[in-house]
Amino acid sequence: MDLSKAEWRKATRSLNNGGECVELADVAGASAVAVRDSKDPDGPVLLVTRAALRTAVQSAAGTH
Repeated sequence: MDLSKAEWRKATRSLNNGGECVELADVAGASAVAVRDSKDPDGPVLLVTRAALRTAVQSAAGTH
């Protein structure tokens, strides 16, 4: 999947000190979200459905 034109944005809960940052990008033509480590923008990317990402975030926050 070509993500070269993806518009990455830092997650609102990421720390501002350059440490634990996650970036997200919409995947055009799919109901998926790309997730990557902002410290390694050329590294691996995880593709998840919006529903799966929402469930993961809610579970991590303890609000399911």
